Amino acid sequence: MGLLVAIIIGLALFAFILGDLFQSGSSILQRNQMEVGSIDGETVQYPDFQRKVEELGEIYRSNTGQSQLDEATWVQVREQTWEELIRDKVMGEVYEGLGLGVSSEEMFDLIQGNNPHAIIQQIFTNPETGQFDRSAVVNFLKNLETGVSPEQRSYWLYLEKQIHDERLSTKYNNLINKALYVTGQEAQESLTAGNKLVNLELVGLRHSVVADSTVKVTPAELTAYYNQHKEDYKDEKTRTFDFITFLVTPSAADFTASEKWISEIKGEFGAATDNVQFVNSNSDVSFNDTWYKAGEPGDSLSAWIFSRGAAVGDVYGPYFENNSYKLAKLHASEMMPDSVQARHILLRVNTAEEAQRVQVLADSLKGVIERGGDFAALARLYSTDTGSALNGGDLGWFQRGMMVKPFEDAAFSNKVNEVKVVASQFGVHIIQTTKLGVPTRQVQVAILERNVTPSTQTYQATYAQAAKFASENKSKADFDAAVEKEKLAKRSATVRESDITIMGLENPRPLVRAAFEAKQGSLLKSNDGSTIFELGNNFVIGTLTGATEEGIAPLESVKQRVELAVVREKKGALLAERLQKAAEGKSDLYAIAGAVGSQVTIASGVNFNTVTLPDYGMEPAVVGTAVSLAPQAVSAPVKGNAAVFLVKVTSVEEGTDTNVEAEKQRLAQSMSFRANMQSFEAQKKAVKIEDKRPKFY
Repeated sequence: MGLLVAIIIGLALFAFILGDLFQSGSSILQRNQMEVGSIDGETVQYPDFQRKVEELGEIYRSNTGQSQLDEATWVQVREQTWEELIRDKVMGEVYEGLGLGVSSEEMFDLIQGNNPHAIIQQIFTNPETGQFDRSAVVNFLKNLETGVSPEQRSYWLYLEKQIHDERLSTKYNNLINKALYVTGQEAQESLTAGNKLVNLELVGLRHSVVADSTVKVTPAELTAYYNQHKEDYKDEKTRTFDFITFLVTPSAADFTASEKWISEIKGEFGAATDNVQFVNSNSDVSFNDTWYKAGEPGDSLSAWIFSRGAAVGDVYGPYFENNSYKLAKLHASEMMPDSVQARHILLRVNTAEEAQRVQVLADSLKGVIERGGDFAALARLYSTDTGSALNGGDLGWFQRGMMVKPFEDAAFSNKVNEVKVVASQFGVHIIQTTKLGVPTRQVQVAILERNVTPSTQTYQATYAQAAKFASENKSKADFDAAVEKEKLAKRSATVRESDITIMGLENPRPLVRAAFEAKQGSLLKSNDGSTIFELGNNFVIGTLTGATEEGIAPLESVKQRVELAVVREKKGALLAERLQKAAEGKSDLYAIAGAVGSQVTIASGVNFNTVTLPDYGMEPAVVGTAVSLAPQAVSAPVKGNAAVFLVKVTSVEEGTDTNVEAEKQRLAQSMSFRANMQSFEAQKKAVKIEDKRPKFY
């Protein structure tokens, strides 16, 4: 009995431990499933990454003044977040190993000390004086915890990090630059190469001169070439799939419904007393307050208003235009100048805190001008529009539609010499209209629009077509047969795992993700198991046709490319032999060109820095041969990108630049720039980075 009890207790303990292990395994499994990627062995979890994305997205929203960011911007935000994580991890270890850091004293100096960072100077520049205002920085920092919004505080902390990281990067790059040196001999050789300018003649035989059918390639030649050039055949991880679309388009019933709606509301629209509110409440397009002259609102509307004498309150239509049924009501008619001459003073507003101070300054300047102050002198002193400030703020004559709307409205509604203060996206404007053009009749038209869009019934009918196709064709073979039988338009796409666009499809990320989860020959499936993807106004069905994995592609998959390269190589050898025979005993390139059925091309002023040649484009082998060739000598055949060439230097010109020290400085600056650009990439390549973001986005 004692033994039995011991066994039972042992089994219970084993079950308890095993259960705990399974629970732990579940936790580990879940953690793996939430992994967005790893950087040098350190995992990045989705919740942490998404939190950073949201924080940076909030900064984007604050900077742009947008309440929502579109998908393209979110892609940019996620990419920036990922790159910052990589830089922080990779370079953080490098900086630590080198003992690099930024002290609190340095940060103080960069933010509110004697050497403020350019970002700080830009944000805290006094618009009245144009000078950096250190007291404004101090006041802002005093209120950082309680006196500013959470968004402003987050943005400030982000800026501090950028300044800190930039300082560290500068220190690191300075260390590298101290190790770079250009010798006097290097500078002299660079000067000599740059000073030597050659004028040359060349004869080229393009590869197309030899017919493909005359060049035979053996399997052994293909294998040998492939083995020697494997690095040229690296593949990315891609998926290729065929797909068809069922486009949802308005039906005849949808057109009828839209026309019926616009016809029935005509009486109500005609009786409305507030046209703006009526349009904004009922139309698919908001009220447009543009003023039109004769001929501008469109031929039919212009004729109705200006030729047939429509009165304010009259309604025209319904009429069909740009896939919409419309009613037009003459909203207003005035005699107004068709153009004005005006001048302005622009006061830029950099932060929300500055807005009130700038407005006070603008009102003060307006008062000075109205009391007889010199507008031109004030514009030169205060305006941040440097182009017009030089002319005393004068903008000359302009018509409607040439300026931003608030500015235009003020300039055209002003009397001569009247001054108004208005705000636009560029800042605060003090506007004075100096001359008015000839008055003409101008009108505002309230347009009520009903777009013809697919109804719910139309969507359901189109989805039913797609569902029928998907249910009857569940393999690639069935898919292809049905496409051919029903004469459907099949398209193909090759995508990488991170791709976000497919031409003609709206937001196709679900389709791309499905392609990387599908088996070859099967239909693509969404996360919910459906084979139908709703992308904008398209229902899409696809089937995986091909897959490549990252690495050297096998010969069979790149056989056609290898064969083209071998054929090109063999053609080059044949053309080189043909040119060599034609050039035997000759130095006249015109005679050689005639013998091979080609012509002579002349190039002047060629040196080592020359990028392209006339008629042939980029030919570095020809340039290198030419600058090292003796005058009047004919080169051996040169195998180039576009052709095989013979080159003859007709004359050489020597430049006059002999300043070796200046050349040393130029080369050093160029080397420093390259090192600064490449240092991070070199460190980045030294660690293993795994990006799994395409699983989530």
